[in-house]
Amino acid sequence: MSYDTIIVGLGAAGCTAAATLCKAGKKVLGLEAMNRVGGRVNTVPFSNGVIELGAEWMHGQENSRIYDLAIQNNISVLPQELSFDVYRSDGSISNNETLNDLVTFALGVVEDPPEVPEPLGQYITRRMLEYIKTNHPELESDQDYITEVLHFMDLVINNYESSNSWNDVSTQSRYDELGGHQHMSWHKNGYRTLFEILLNTYNNGPGFPTLDLQLNKEVTSISWPQDPAEDVVVTCKDGSTYRAKNVIVTVSLGVLKERHEKLFTPPLPEDKKTAIEKMSIGVVGKVALQFPERFWQKGFWTTFLWKGEDRQKISENETWITTFNGVSPPMGCDNVLTFWGVGDAAKLVETLPEDVVKRKVMELLRKFMGKDRTIPEPIGILRSTWYSNPFTRGSYSYDNVLTPQYPTARATLASPLLDKSGTPRVLFAGEATDNTHFSTVHGATDTGFREANRLLPQAKL
Repeated sequence: MSYDTIIVGLGAAGCTAAATLCKAGKKVLGLEAMNRVGGRVNTVPFSNGVIELGAEWMHGQENSRIYDLAIQNNISVLPQELSFDVYRSDGSISNNETLNDLVTFALGVVEDPPEVPEPLGQYITRRMLEYIKTNHPELESDQDYITEVLHFMDLVINNYESSNSWNDVSTQSRYDELGGHQHMSWHKNGYRTLFEILLNTYNNGPGFPTLDLQLNKEVTSISWPQDPAEDVVVTCKDGSTYRAKNVIVTVSLGVLKERHEKLFTPPLPEDKKTAIEKMSIGVVGKVALQFPERFWQKGFWTTFLWKGEDRQKISENETWITTFNGVSPPMGCDNVLTFWGVGDAAKLVETLPEDVVKRKVMELLRKFMGKDRTIPEPIGILRSTWYSNPFTRGSYSYDNVLTPQYPTARATLASPLLDKSGTPRVLFAGEATDNTHFSTVHGATDTGFREANRLLPQAKL
C-alpha cells in the first residue's frame, strides 16, 4: 500500500502534521515507536487524577496553536501561580522576599544579554553580585548565602533550559516567549487532551479516515531517492516496509544524535550532521510522590536552599539529591508532590532502584520541611525516564555555548532533503527545529504545521 506521506514519531509535531495533511485529503501513515501517542508529553493516571511525566504547561497564550485549540474546544485551562516558600537545609524558613527579588533579577538579566556572548551562568553571577552590592549590601557579609543562591539559580536555569549546568547555556539565544501566562495547566484534563483534539478523537470524535496510525513501530531505516519517480521506503524493526512520496521525521534531537548514521540512506548531508552534533538536548526529570493526605500549603511551591556546610556532608554517590531545587503540587491531582531534577543527576535517578529514590527523596523532604511537622510515608511513586527511553533520549533542546558559532543550526536541521527535481522527500519537524519556540509543545506543533504545509499547494497556506 502506498501513502502520500509517512510520519515518523507521533508527538506534538507528528500529530499536528498528520492532522494538517489529513484535513487536506492526503493519505497518511503515522509510525510511533512507543505504545502511545504524545511523544514527550505523557499524561498518566495517578492518585485521584492525572500527572504529567513530561511537558507540564502551555507557555503563553498569544499566538499559541495549542492554547487556541483548548479554547475552541471549550476545555478549561488554568494558570498555575508559582509563588514559593523557601526552606533551608537546617529546616528553617528563609526570607522569601530577598530570594524572590534575587531570582526575579536573575531571570530578568537573561532578557538583557551582553554584546559578546558568554556562558549564561557566568553572566548572571557577575550581574547578580553587582546587584547585591547595590541593593542588598547586608548580604555581602554572608558569602555562604550568596553561594547558596547562586547554586539555586543554576538549578532554576537548568530546569528552564534542560541543561546540565547554567554555564552550558549561551547568553545568545533566539528563544522568544509568547505573550500571556507562562504556566497554563490542563489540570484534571491532562495534556493528553491535546492529542485527542489533534487526532479528531476528542469527545468521541471519529478520527481521520485517511490516517493509518500504528504504535510499537520502531523505524530502523529511511531510504530516500534522488530519482523523482521513486518512492521513499521506510523500514521498521519488525521487518515491515512502507512506501510514500515523502516522509516527515519528527524524532527528538537525542534520537537523531544516536541514530542518524544508521537511519538515513543515503546519509544526511554534512551540514545537517554538524547541526545535530553541535546542538544540545538535556534532561529534566520528575519524581512524583503520593501521600495519604496533604501536609503542605495548597498551591505553593517549596524551594530547597542548601547551606554550604550541609551540602558538603552529602556523600559523593548521593550528591544527586542536591539537584532537586524544590517540589511543586501538580494541578491534575491532589495529595501529590513533584520533585524536579536536572542534568546528569536526573539521568542517574532514572537508573536507581525505586525504593532508593523514594527513601532518599523522603530524607530530603523531611530535612527541609519536617522540622515542625510529621511528614507521612508516601503511598505511591512515579518517575520519568526521558533519558533512558531509547525513543526520546532527553527532554528538550536548548541554545548551548556553541550557538553563536553555529547560529543557523536549527534552520539547517529543519531544511528538507530534496530529490533531483528539487522536491522535498525527507522533511524534519520537532521542537529542536524551531528557531524561536524550541523546547515547547507549541513550538513542536508549529513545526508539524510548517512541514505539512510545505507538502500542500501554496494556496492552502
